Amino acid sequence: MVSITRAALAASIAATAVALAPQPRVVVTGLGAVTGIGNTYEAMWSSLLEGATGIAKVSCFEDVERFGSHVGCEVRDFEGKEWFASPKSANSNDRYTHLAMAAARQAVEDADLHIDESEGGATHPERVGVMIGSAFGGIGTVESEIARMEKRGPRKVSPFAIPALLGNTASGVVAIELNARGPNFGVVSACADVASCFRHAIGEAMLAIQRGDCDAVVCGGSEAAMTPLMYGGFGAMKAMCTKYNDDPEKASRPFDADRAGFVMGEGAGVVVIESLEHAEARGAKPYCELAGYGATCDAHHITTPAPGGAGLAKCLESALRYAGVAPSEVDYVNAHGTSTAYNDKFETMALKTVFGDHAPQLLVSSTKGATGHTMGAAGGIEAVIAALAVAKDTAPPTINLETPDPDCDLNYVAAGAEKATVNVAVTENLGFGGHNGALVMKKL
Repeated sequence: MVSITRAALAASIAATAVALAPQPRVVVTGLGAVTGIGNTYEAMWSSLLEGATGIAKVSCFEDVERFGSHVGCEVRDFEGKEWFASPKSANSNDRYTHLAMAAARQAVEDADLHIDESEGGATHPERVGVMIGSAFGGIGTVESEIARMEKRGPRKVSPFAIPALLGNTASGVVAIELNARGPNFGVVSACADVASCFRHAIGEAMLAIQRGDCDAVVCGGSEAAMTPLMYGGFGAMKAMCTKYNDDPEKASRPFDADRAGFVMGEGAGVVVIESLEHAEARGAKPYCELAGYGATCDAHHITTPAPGGAGLAKCLESALRYAGVAPSEVDYVNAHGTSTAYNDKFETMALKTVFGDHAPQLLVSSTKGATGHTMGAAGGIEAVIAALAVAKDTAPPTINLETPDPDCDLNYVAAGAEKATVNVAVTENLGFGGHNGALVMKKL
C-alpha cells in the first residue's frame, strides 16, 4: 500500500514539474488580412488609422431592400483564383476558403516561412500546422446549391458542394496549397472563432507549439456570410442595424449611445506563429510575442452575454494569468465592440471588473466601425490589428463614437488613432453560445 502511495505521489510530482516547466515562447512572425477596408494587412492598417470605413449599401446580392438592413462591409476587387496554385482548385471552393487562402499566403510570405523537406533553412512540412476558424463555413455554397437543386433537380447539385460547405475545408485547403502536414483542424465558436484559433484557433495553435507538436502554425479565421439567408436570419433576431440604411458609413458605431445593431462584414485574418527558438534560428523578425490565451463559456444564454460580462471577465483573467501579465501592465485592448446594446455595455463592465483602477488608463477600441462584424473572421482580423498595435505603438480609433453613453465610459480612442507605447495588448471576442476568447500580445 505504501509503495502504491509513493508511486502515485511521484507521478503527481512529475506531472506538476512538467506543468510548471518553462514553456517555449511563441511569437507572431507573419500577418495576412483581407477586409472591406483593404485586401492586405498594410492597406487595412492604413485605412484604420485614417478613420476610414468599408461599410456601404450591399451589392453582393440583389434586392437587399427587402431586408431590414441594407448595408454591409464587402471585400471588393478580390479575385480568389490568384491565390491558388490552380484555378481549378479555386473553382471548387467557397468564397470563405478563397479569403482564407489569400490571407494565409500573405502571412506566410510576410513571415518569409519556407515550407519544404529540403535542407537549408526551410521548415519541414510535418512541423507546420494550419488552424482556420469560421462560424458559417461555406454558407454561400449551401444557399446556391439549394437553389440549384430546387430549380434543376438533385442530379444537378455540384459534386464539390459538400467539401466546399464544410467548416474545416479552409484549413484543409490551405494545408494542401502550402504542403503543411502538421496539426490541422477548423474551429467553430461563432464570433469568437479566431479567439480559439487565435484565441481558440490561434490559442490552440500556440498550445500545439508549446507541446512540441510543431514549430509553426498558420492560423486565423475566415468568413463570407453576406448572403440573403444570413440577412434574413439575423434580421429576424433584430440584431442587425436598420437605422442607418441611408447613411451606411455611420451604421456601425461601437459604444455610442445611438448604436442600433451590428453591421455584417466579410473577410479573413491569418497569422503565422512559431516558437521563438525556431524564429531566431531562421532569422525571422517577430512583430510581438503571443504570451497568453484564455477561453470560457458564459453558460447563460445562446445569444445574450452574461450580465455584467462575468464570463468575459473570467476569460480575460485567465489569459492574463497565462501570460504572467498584471492588469496594470496592459496598454491597449482591441475590444469586440459589436455596436449592439448588450455587448458594448457588458464588455465595458467586464473590462472594469478585470482592470479595476487601471481601466480608465487603458486605450480601448473597436475596429468594427471600419470592418463591420466579420463573425468567425473577427478574432483573426483583430489579432492582426493587436499585433500591429504592439509593433507600431499605435492604437487605432473607434470611429462613429459621437454621443457618449454613460454605460460605456472608458477611453475608446474616439478622437482618432493615438500614438502611445503599447508594451502589452489584449484582443478579445464573444460569440453566440456564450463563447469568450482572449489573447495577450506583448513586446519581446
